[in-house]
Amino acid sequence: MAEATSSTLPLPPRGPRHWPVWLGVGLCMALARLPWRLQRMLGALLGWIALHLSRSRREAARTNLSLCLPELAAAQREALLRDNFRDVGIGLFEFARAWWGNAVPMRRTARIEGLDILQGLQADGRGVLLISGHFMTLELCGRLLCDHVPLAGMYRRHRSPVMEWAVLRGRLRYASAMFGNGDTRAAIRHLKRGGLLWYAPDQDMRGKDTVFAPFFGIPAATITATHQFARLTGCAVVPFFHRREGADYILRIGQPLAPFPTEDVVVDTTQVNAAIEAMVREAPSQYLWLHRRFKRQPDGLSRYP
Repeated sequence: MAEATSSTLPLPPRGPRHWPVWLGVGLCMALARLPWRLQRMLGALLGWIALHLSRSRREAARTNLSLCLPELAAAQREALLRDNFRDVGIGLFEFARAWWGNAVPMRRTARIEGLDILQGLQADGRGVLLISGHFMTLELCGRLLCDHVPLAGMYRRHRSPVMEWAVLRGRLRYASAMFGNGDTRAAIRHLKRGGLLWYAPDQDMRGKDTVFAPFFGIPAATITATHQFARLTGCAVVPFFHRREGADYILRIGQPLAPFPTEDVVVDTTQVNAAIEAMVREAPSQYLWLHRRFKRQPDGLSRYP
């Protein structure tokens, strides 16, 4: 499949069976336009509610924190768990604002470090694969970076055709193109042409080519796409870290991973996981700990109750 752009986006799905989802999307679009201070308050409340009602996700996050940050005392991990759910709630509004709202309040205080690294690689005509983790600031900071460079993204398709259309339309307001998780060939062509592509390879993508590589010292099933993209296109693999700090947004472009790629896919994937782990340690409350990152293990046993 070819990449999705603002000029190739098809007409939205219609019909009575889609009306309930459209109502939900309409509500989200309205919430995306609320004042930012109110959104943060509502997000914190939503996170508090989720912490107390979503037992399975709460226990998954608690297990992840125990596995990945054993050096913290139990009380510290519980405090981090509460902060994490608060930031997840706020992050939902950040996603909605990125897709359907405006980023003017964030642009005023955003700081971008290392933009010259991207611009230098662009000047050389080299493709760039930006790697990041699943932080709650992911979408909004991606939009902020698109103010400065023509950035394309990779994403997991939505099951609902209404959500697929609405989110894709929102993303194409700022991204130069979007590639679904099955559009590998189109993504490779984009990188070969010297394009910038951003994705987050830190979740267990069942059905994809994976290897076990350490993440916080624990074997984690990790997709090998970063190694494959670099091997097939010669692109630079560049860490992209982002976080919210009070009312400010901090975006940091790192130096390209080197040596990369090597002949060993596990070595390369380990290097990718190490870069993302360093990002998580800087802003642990803003990471998506709710994901069961270590569900698959080499011994076949789950790490979760």
